[in-house]
Amino acid sequence: MTEPANNVSISVFFPCYNEHGNVTGMVEQTLAVLEKLNADFEVIIVDDGSSDGTDTIADELAGGNDRVKVVHHRTNLGYGAALQSGFKAATKDLVFYTDGDGQFDIKEMPGLLGLIEQCDIVSCYRLNRQDNLVRKINAWCWTKLVCLLFGMKIRDIDCAFKLYKREIFDNLKLVSTGALIDAEILARAVRKGYRVEQQGVHHYPRTAGAQTGANLRVILRAFKELFRLWKQIRKD
Repeated sequence: MTEPANNVSISVFFPCYNEHGNVTGMVEQTLAVLEKLNADFEVIIVDDGSSDGTDTIADELAGGNDRVKVVHHRTNLGYGAALQSGFKAATKDLVFYTDGDGQFDIKEMPGLLGLIEQCDIVSCYRLNRQDNLVRKINAWCWTKLVCLLFGMKIRDIDCAFKLYKREIFDNLKLVSTGALIDAEILARAVRKGYRVEQQGVHHYPRTAGAQTGANLRVILRAFKELFRLWKQIRKD
């Protein structure tokens, strides 16, 4: 594994929707990892209109540590909107995000820092994915379709464990507010010549909260937006 450079400047954020049982542990674990790195860092919680008290917990966490801040959406705007808010709020040289559901181990994030010196995006893929068979098949088909349309070779488009050089977002105009967001970022970045490296990370069962990404309405919306994006990028 490539060793990261010193003087790391990094923003870490979590999109959260009704994750009151996960958000505290996620933030505490992240703070511990970043403090060990002796990094210049900030932790951002993006509360996407939660109705279960996640917003209150997030504010309490930010109130207890000046390196933690919160972005609130008054209503649930969607996964893509939450990621866009996180990227806009990030102020450090690197920006990393993972979901607030606790299905990834933040301790694996430092292993990506050496890779980012050789590229612009580190896009991870799930090892031993902890989802049911139908969800795994759907994800495989989605990844293959996205890669076919946009000429990419990405193993796991929607893996929520990615590290970016923040500067790339100055040159990407993102429009997705839903589940298409990861595909859009990668497709636009590759189109502009940004380099992508890939790394496997472990995936763990959800211990609290409920998944929302498999909702049929969310899936249908993603397919509709995908073909609209394909037409748009072809014209660029």
